Amino acid sequence: MSNPLKKLAGQTAIYGLTSIVGRLLTWFLVPLYTAQFTPDQYGVVTEMYAYVAFLVVFLTYGMETAFFRYSTLKEHEEKTVYTTVIYSLIATSFSFILISFLFEQPIANWLQYPNNPEFVTWFAIIVGLDAVSSIPLAKLRSDNKAVKFVFVNFANIIVFVGLNLFFLAYCLPKYTAGETNWLIENFYNPEIGVGYVFISNLIAVCVKFLLLLPEILKARYQFELSLLKKMFIYALPLLIFGLAGIVNETIDRIMLKRILLETKGLKETMSEIGIYGACYKISIIITLFIQAFRYAAEPFFFSQEKEENAKETYAKVMTYFVIVCATIFLGVMLFMDVIKYFIPNEEYWVGLKVVPILLFANIALGIYYNQSIWYKLSGKTKFGAYIGIFGAAVTVLLNFLWIPEFGYEGSAWATLVCYGSMMLLSFILSRKHYPIKYNLPKIFLYLGLAFGLYFLMEYLAFPIGVLKYGVHSLVVLGFLAIIFFLERPKKVVI
Repeated sequence: MSNPLKKLAGQTAIYGLTSIVGRLLTWFLVPLYTAQFTPDQYGVVTEMYAYVAFLVVFLTYGMETAFFRYSTLKEHEEKTVYTTVIYSLIATSFSFILISFLFEQPIANWLQYPNNPEFVTWFAIIVGLDAVSSIPLAKLRSDNKAVKFVFVNFANIIVFVGLNLFFLAYCLPKYTAGETNWLIENFYNPEIGVGYVFISNLIAVCVKFLLLLPEILKARYQFELSLLKKMFIYALPLLIFGLAGIVNETIDRIMLKRILLETKGLKETMSEIGIYGACYKISIIITLFIQAFRYAAEPFFFSQEKEENAKETYAKVMTYFVIVCATIFLGVMLFMDVIKYFIPNEEYWVGLKVVPILLFANIALGIYYNQSIWYKLSGKTKFGAYIGIFGAAVTVLLNFLWIPEFGYEGSAWATLVCYGSMMLLSFILSRKHYPIKYNLPKIFLYLGLAFGLYFLMEYLAFPIGVLKYGVHSLVVLGFLAIIFFLERPKKVVI
């Protein structure tokens, strides 16, 4: 029993670390983007990647999970399953790329980028190759080829980050300063601007695809249409659930443009999207922790299922999870005067008011993910889809109502209400189907104390300087001291 669990833990650490490190490295590009691009220019980056999130889910249509499922069933040979999925994704992805090439100008016009139809073709290739690559990457995981999996993903990340640094941190400043050399003359065109972010992504995805090509070419076995139909039926709910999740995460950036264009010019609208997108990145500090937690926690939860005190363990994990989230929230908000320099361009700072809202929203999302173990362990995963669809409906409705009145601040509040309502709905349903006695008094205490201390420091408004940072440091230390006092192991008196 111990060996499989150790193996699972090791694989989880490897795959989880790859994903988290990759997201962290791309997150550190935000200071570069916001330093080099005006808010309306960065708004283009923010919007285009919102569409990418939708398209990647749509073009993979749940086949990664379907591959894992059907490759383990004895009624189908794994090689046949792999070939069937690969051929299906190649057909749909390359059809999507072809259609995008044929209609690039109408699509560019619809996106309000009539002078940049190349954006459409670049992203079609990026999304298409990324979708095809998802299955050979899944096969590497299935075959326990962790080293190659890590190598391919890190190669993709390193190429993307490296090219961003080359174009935006090396070529652009030198060109702006009037300097030139062979590299700048041959590889840099100032007219491309934010397009270099997309070009870097395009080249990185092509590198990943080429590294996975040997795995793709192994698909030389029988293609079964009947198998594909069964896999598609299995994957369809996953596609719906995935699209609902992406709606919750990214639809606000798309709706901001569509709604604000009715009353504001294109430049002002894109500036709002850029400001919102940049400030949203600060709240991802908690998201990174949540992602790391999920990789470690899910296998742990399943391994604990048979233990006698499993539910008490789940409750303790929730309490500790909230402690970490509350501490991150308090630390970020009390030192926002320093953290805001993560976005070096002061034009973006007007949007910092949404950061506490988004941090709070992500805490609610993290609690929801923590709670979600109830429908996974009880086998009632359909409730996960229902909750996700409910959240998507809330997101769309509130953005539609609040964006015209409050702009991107309305989007931030919509995100909070969405994740908060998903958290509450999940908790209510869990009481009936898989009740866990969470320590609600402590959870409310720690969250309330963190928020209360933040609002108190805002009310006192110490001037920036040694006094402010000294008091704020003492507040954080005091918060941690209270937690230590309440959570310390109790001495047993005999």
